[in-house]
Amino acid sequence: MTFQRDKLAIIMRGLPGSGKSHWIGAYLAENPLTDPRFINRTTPYRGICSTDRYFYQQGHYCFDVKKLTEYHQLNLVDFISAMAEQLPLVVCDNTNLAQWEFAAYQAAALALGYEIMIQQIGDPFDLEHQKQCAERNRHQVSLHEIKRMALRFEPIA
Repeated sequence: MTFQRDKLAIIMRGLPGSGKSHWIGAYLAENPLTDPRFINRTTPYRGICSTDRYFYQQGHYCFDVKKLTEYHQLNLVDFISAMAEQLPLVVCDNTNLAQWEFAAYQAAALALGYEIMIQQIGDPFDLEHQKQCAERNRHQVSLHEIKRMALRFEPIA
């Protein structure tokens, strides 16, 4: 998991509560960015793009299905903007269960000369993993909904 590339785009995949954000934190800790723009930075790393962040209002997660498409588009714009700034590492931290959900991120990264790493966390088809995800996720996604989401997961051939 060593970061030795000039420009890397990581596309996360996994159920809510699978540990995607935790994995990103561990990756950044293990692979500190040496780019001078990020040394001694006190704010979160700009290159981590998650649609979930748009659902936070005054520190509380307020999911609104009517806003989902708009917020996914805003997240994609953030992802492309971060690459346009030539950030050395850009991450799409969404569930990305179906391949079409991350196809635009993948195409943009390729077009902008980024190496792509697709990182799946956990086995969405494993019932024990689903139960752990239901217990751990920060957005109160029920086990029933986790199971429904797992049915939409498309393995990469």
